Amino acid sequence: MAGSAGGSARIAEKEVDVDRDDLREALGSFATGVAIVTSVDDGGTPVGLTVNSFSSVSMNPPLVLFCVDRRAFSLPIFLEASHFAINILEVEQAELSRRFATPLADKWAGLRWVAGAGGVPLLPGCVAWLECRRHDVLNGGDHLIILGEVTAVTTHPGREALLYKRGLYGRFASDDG
Repeated sequence: MAGSAGGSARIAEKEVDVDRDDLREALGSFATGVAIVTSVDDGGTPVGLTVNSFSSVSMNPPLVLFCVDRRAFSLPIFLEASHFAINILEVEQAELSRRFATPLADKWAGLRWVAGAGGVPLLPGCVAWLECRRHDVLNGGDHLIILGEVTAVTTHPGREALLYKRGLYGRFASDDG
């Protein structure tokens, strides 16, 4: 490495003055899929939160990540839980996304689900489910980055994924016609 005497290269850190509103606008212009990450506490009570900060990391080993705000009510449960699930939402599940993005007394009231590995909730009607074992937790500023090793996958390729951009839900435009 240039400038390195056999050791690791250091990147100089400097203060960056970025306008928060400009950053939010720029990041909001990037369309993403929408998922609900679910787990259970020690007593088996389900928890979940809507995320658009979900990403694949590695195919070998199969790793994915999601980011969670350090102030999130469910963060302590995700940090303690051995397993979690990524429920990738279908285009008709925008209301479910809103439900899990909003602080509610009981997000689970009247909602049916099945238990995956480690008892984690798998929500019906999704495009895909990734059942994961917690692999690592990394610092990400005002968020934590939770890495999971995928232990099981279920997909429904015929279902269309829900998209999110600039505060709006949507879908891909058809290439037909």
